[in-house]
Amino acid sequence: MIDLIFAATIALVVTLLTGPFLINWLRVMKFGQSIRKVGPQSHQKKAGTPTMGGIIIILAVVVATLAIGEISQEVVLALFVLLGYGFLGLLDDSIKIIKKQNEGLTSKQKLLGQIIIAGMLAFFVLTRLEIGTDILIPYLHKSIDLGNLFIPFVIIVLVGASNAVNLTDGLDGLAAGVTIIVTITYAYILYQFGATDLAIFSTAIAGACLGFSWFNSYPAQVFMGDTGSLALGGALAALAVLTKTELFLFIIGGVYVIEATSVMIQVTYFKITRRLYQEGRRVFKMTPIHHHFEKSGWAESKVVVRFWIIAIILSLVGLLGFAKLS
Repeated sequence: MIDLIFAATIALVVTLLTGPFLINWLRVMKFGQSIRKVGPQSHQKKAGTPTMGGIIIILAVVVATLAIGEISQEVVLALFVLLGYGFLGLLDDSIKIIKKQNEGLTSKQKLLGQIIIAGMLAFFVLTRLEIGTDILIPYLHKSIDLGNLFIPFVIIVLVGASNAVNLTDGLDGLAAGVTIIVTITYAYILYQFGATDLAIFSTAIAGACLGFSWFNSYPAQVFMGDTGSLALGGALAALAVLTKTELFLFIIGGVYVIEATSVMIQVTYFKITRRLYQEGRRVFKMTPIHHHFEKSGWAESKVVVRFWIIAIILSLVGLLGFAKLS
């Protein structure tokens, strides 16, 4: 257990020490965030805030994991996904900066990159780790064997999780704060499963996000960008896949699920009503759903804290499922 604390502490310290230098460099290089004009008006003042701060998180996680954890095959794969999705996000952020608009890689380009990395993880899980194609079911002493559906399932989990965290990263401190809660909860489950090396990786993420929150709290000095959000989502999904706990992540990371689902509902309803009534209608005032509450009059900080509270509740629900299983 002491190793988990050390990993989180090292990641926290690395983030706090490197953060000011990287933020200043991003500011000098004018790597600022472009803000969508259709978003809340209060967000327009955030234009120009340094982005790609996810580099700080990734650096801290890698340093802490290598310094404390055992470099097992599972850890290597988790780091591979973290770095792979982080690089994909870095490309996306870089293109946005060059174009000076809030559009980077096309959706097809980003999806292709996500699928390739997820497919590689699934391949190595089956061929090198040989952990099987079954997944654990929360609350039950059972598992289900996915068979030939395992690889598509892994791809869906990684693509879904990375995009869901990306959608959650829309308010100062929101994605980082929720991820702290999720990774601490997940670290406990991993430790109880005996996957100490992956638990160290998980607490390293928590420590890095905690340090990043120092700079990302309202009003944010830096945004993690796709560099950070895609990397975090991919890393969380990798932890789930490597331990057969994908369904646990669905519960514990429920805030991410809610954010992504709100977007899917909004888009689907808009398209259906546009065909039926020649005019698209909306369920929410704006999605992801955190913007709906902003447009309903909630202060940004209130939305963030309440989503943290929801994340804690969902983590407790997930832990209950683990307790029933164990």
